Amino acid sequence: MIMQIKPILAAMRHHRAGTVLIALQIALTLAIVCNALFIIQQRMAHLSEPTGIDEANLFVIRNQWAAQSSTPQIDAQIQADLAAMRQLPAVRDASPSNSYPLRGGGWDNFITLMPEQVQPTTDGSVYLGDEHMIDTLGVKLVAGRNFRADEVGRIGLREDVFPPAVIVTKALAERLYPDGSALGKPLYAMSPAPSTIIGIVDLLQRQGVSTWDTTYAYQSLLWPMRLADPHGLYYIVRAKPGQLAAAMREVPTALYAQNRMRIIDPKDGELSFAQVRERAYDSDRGMAILMGIISIVLLAITAAGIVGLTSFWVGQRRKQIGIRRALGATRRDILSYFLTENLLIGCIGVVIGTVLAIGINLWMVTQFEMARLSLGYVVIGVIVLLLLGQASVLTPAMRASRVSPVEATRSV
Repeated sequence: MIMQIKPILAAMRHHRAGTVLIALQIALTLAIVCNALFIIQQRMAHLSEPTGIDEANLFVIRNQWAAQSSTPQIDAQIQADLAAMRQLPAVRDASPSNSYPLRGGGWDNFITLMPEQVQPTTDGSVYLGDEHMIDTLGVKLVAGRNFRADEVGRIGLREDVFPPAVIVTKALAERLYPDGSALGKPLYAMSPAPSTIIGIVDLLQRQGVSTWDTTYAYQSLLWPMRLADPHGLYYIVRAKPGQLAAAMREVPTALYAQNRMRIIDPKDGELSFAQVRERAYDSDRGMAILMGIISIVLLAITAAGIVGLTSFWVGQRRKQIGIRRALGATRRDILSYFLTENLLIGCIGVVIGTVLAIGINLWMVTQFEMARLSLGYVVIGVIVLLLLGQASVLTPAMRASRVSPVEATRSV
């Protein structure tokens, strides 16, 4: 193989255009495929991120009021709705809220530790709920206590009401008080008065989902409030194990029995959390599929280019191959020649492609806040491209090795 490198390099200089074309094609494919696989891995990992809630038994109902009412009337109706739902045989618990995890958007407040603080310490998603919220979601209380019924208030449309007590997630508590002393400490969630942290829950994912920035993914607050908004609210319902379907049938019927002056969209007014998760990560799933298709197409095009160019070179070199065979070269020598030639072109391509892959990733890091590309993906990409190149050149190389000396020397 070493003895063949000099004539191979001479042949590559003679066929400079084809060599450069294949090397650049390999480089571009490597750069795109490495970053595409990295994006796919990130997206797929994103799909399985835990929310911290009992997703298997949870569903949400978007309840809208069909008639305008005052804040006290709406709050009274909400309490009647909750009492009716909690009495259903298939329902374990229920709570009112302004939003729910993976919804795609909702309340998000800056948080400070001092009232005069200008720059926020961090931010967190705000979930309204009553004393049943923790049990309804199925989140784990790891420190402190739950809300009491007498601590739960109400908040109407355009009302600025801030609770004196809040429950925060472990991630938010550690961000605010890294020394582990968050319990009993104050925070200011865009409010003039402090809220005391009375409880800490383990995991509770925020309402929005982000692939690029997971810093705030589990920073959430629970406020003891019922949202008495004339435009409506969400009811989060936790079914008893194995009775989700029954609960989803029973709850709308019970709500309409309480008051028919409400709107529950039959298509998306009632969603299980399996449907919520599917909707939340639909774009991630689509992006992963798209990146996978692009990668496959690029690899196929690169393989086809290598096969086509090598076949063309074999046709051009039939006379040279025949002469080498007449001088004693074996079929194995001819096969090795073309494999070595393609390997050299492939090595040039993957070197350029490695630099290009890292460059593209650095650009995406600055433009889209993506994570840095792991070198493992580059190594895997290099191996795949080199193996693909050798596999692609194998068929035309074997065809060249079968050329007889007589046939080749007689060709013009």
